[in-house]
Amino acid sequence: MLIALIPAITWGSIGLVSGKIGGNANQQTLGMTMGALVFSLLTTFIFWSHIQAHLSFKVGLVGLISGLFWSLGQNQQFHSMKAIGISKTVPLSTGLQLLFNALAGVVLFHEWRTRDQIAIGSTALVILIIGATLTSLRDKKAAAIVKKDEQITAGIRALALSTVGYVGYTVVVNWAGVDAKAMVLPQALGMVVGASLFAYGKDAFQKETFKNIVTGLVWGTGNIFMFLAIPAVGLAISYSFSQMGIIISTFGSILLLGEKKTKKELIYITIGSLMIISGGVLLSRL
Repeated sequence: MLIALIPAITWGSIGLVSGKIGGNANQQTLGMTMGALVFSLLTTFIFWSHIQAHLSFKVGLVGLISGLFWSLGQNQQFHSMKAIGISKTVPLSTGLQLLFNALAGVVLFHEWRTRDQIAIGSTALVILIIGATLTSLRDKKAAAIVKKDEQITAGIRALALSTVGYVGYTVVVNWAGVDAKAMVLPQALGMVVGASLFAYGKDAFQKETFKNIVTGLVWGTGNIFMFLAIPAVGLAISYSFSQMGIIISTFGSILLLGEKKTKKELIYITIGSLMIISGGVLLSRL
């Protein structure tokens, strides 16, 4: 469970780190994948004897596909952050990812077998999703912070594509049952390829791109720990735990990046965050 919580801390900080560094969505994604590639090379060096024993064509292919899915998910999430803000994007993205990854864990991988597990797991997911929704609610009277319709539409479209990418990135690995450590390098290569395609011809290689390598190192730390946690606690629990970083992203964007909230919105965020913590704790009892 402690291993499964590490991604919450690291991934919850990604939007804050990239927001401070700056750059457009394509530069942030490409720089992040470069950092992830550096992290994967270090991981491969440290665990080479283990990786050598598990490396195969299947591992390489699955890692590559997973990385391509991830690049779609992260790129579109950055686009959504630009359109509607971190404090709104992350909670909504979290709720969608929790829902579809948990459904995949239950339907495809049969992780919840007993009635008690299904009842507790379903209740926890409902709590998590309601909590994520609450953190994204807006005070209708706060007209000054309402975005234009075209920005909201773009944000929602980007969120939908981001969800497809993020769900595919985890499900394909769990379905294939490949070794997490052996997959890290080919996955990072897939991420770089995908990010390069998104950034091609769009001022990709700027200083902001290279600064965002730091974001990739932060992400890589969370990524390896999430896939190490999956065999121990399952996809539904490990991914749900990783998404509890929503609390760091949401409050951090307000305190560190200056996103404005009204008193009512702060109440929504506080209640929603407490629900997310409660849902995560409930999942840990499965």
